[in-house]
Amino acid sequence: MPTLSDAIEIPARTTGSLAGLPRVVPPHRAAPERELPIPAYLRSIRDNSLEGFSRRAFEEPVTRRGLLGRSSFVLNDPEAIRRVLVENQANYARTTGTTRILRPILGDGLLISEGSAWRHQRRTLAPAFTPRAIDGLVPHIAAAVAEGLDQIAAEAADGPVDLFTSFYRLALEIAGRAMFSVGMDVYGTELRGFVAEYAERMGRPHLLDIVTPPGWPVPLDWSRARFRRRWIPFLDRIIAARGDAERDIARSGDLLDLLKAARNPDTGAPFTPDELRDQVATLILAGHETTAGTLFWAAYLLALAPELQERVAAEARGADLTDPTGCQSDGRLPLTRAVIDETLRLYPAAFVVVRRALGPDNVAGYAVRKNDIVMVSPWVLHRHRRLWSDPEAFDPGRFLPDAPPPPRFAYMPFGAGPRVCIGAQFALSEAVLSLARLLARFRLVLDGREPVLPQAVVTTQPDRHPRFRLIPRDPVGPRSR
Repeated sequence: MPTLSDAIEIPARTTGSLAGLPRVVPPHRAAPERELPIPAYLRSIRDNSLEGFSRRAFEEPVTRRGLLGRSSFVLNDPEAIRRVLVENQANYARTTGTTRILRPILGDGLLISEGSAWRHQRRTLAPAFTPRAIDGLVPHIAAAVAEGLDQIAAEAADGPVDLFTSFYRLALEIAGRAMFSVGMDVYGTELRGFVAEYAERMGRPHLLDIVTPPGWPVPLDWSRARFRRRWIPFLDRIIAARGDAERDIARSGDLLDLLKAARNPDTGAPFTPDELRDQVATLILAGHETTAGTLFWAAYLLALAPELQERVAAEARGADLTDPTGCQSDGRLPLTRAVIDETLRLYPAAFVVVRRALGPDNVAGYAVRKNDIVMVSPWVLHRHRRLWSDPEAFDPGRFLPDAPPPPRFAYMPFGAGPRVCIGAQFALSEAVLSLARLLARFRLVLDGREPVLPQAVVTTQPDRHPRFRLIPRDPVGPRSR
């Protein structure tokens, strides 16, 4: 078991604009030297998928193993990834297990749909996620961040703070404001309860989810169906309440407005009520889960690297954050953005993309048969020894404007190809702004020395919730508020 002291090493960086800062290697479990036996591998899928990747996966461009009568491939060769996710992406579909697990909570929204249904949804949603549309949502983000940090400050006055829980609440508030223009104070607790219940009981993959053919029920399907019978009325209630409140709120255009206004480019048809609900579920759940995790890991990494944290804080305190529109992309916060990018490299929320081959293919010289499983794991890809220098180290200098960009298809925290995450720029905007405002107000210090280790079932999360001491910085006026 690593200790926190294992996270920080003495040698300094020797190149780039961050030269001279201590080299920081966050703690994590070492990959097993050999492939796990099938029973242990299946347990890792249920409990912590990160433990299922052997050392070979981090060193070789492609690894293959037998899995329940078929082959399973892990791809870390950029050209092989491009083949599967771009060139021949129509030959690769979501696995039955993935669909079983996600459909009860996400419905048939953009994340789950396939083929023509996905193309219809993607084209209909695209105008809602243009840079101009995202800029229109930033005031909702900024208002939620300001109020959320005030709440965190009040908690910090009483002692060390569980920032993971605080970020979870903040990200949900941001999602609610961006979606509905109003806070989540009425529905937030119930929504968090639904998400926690599903993740703990029904969102964990089990063997029968993986091996049972499509259309055949498994025991957990009954629980998932009962969950959905409660979940759908809850979502409908939120959407209806937002409609009832339209006369009483001043809106500058939120996501629900954009979704209601969206039209199929071919037919001119809007989303049906069921389609609208599924998109709302997808955007709220996928969005807030990813942002909460990214903010936590960024805070943890910067607490391990106090000198770097001070540089990020100085950047944030010197920037005008009262006008946050575009702050993550217009050069005002390059180091803060680089920290978020490096955090997503080390702790990608979507730690694996799993696809089932619909027909035969040849990938990087390997014969892929129908029903074989092909995996692209950002967790492995972003730490691969052939693609990254010092891959285990936390080094935001990799993503500063003067650094060479990473090889294409070597860095994909939001996926790649036609199915790249449509909300990536929204997620980056809220993460950069939230982190900048937090560090402009507080210095983050870990309360204790026990390490925090990543574990992944649905997303990459900490194995425990450490507490942070938030030490107020001297005020600098309204520029960074």
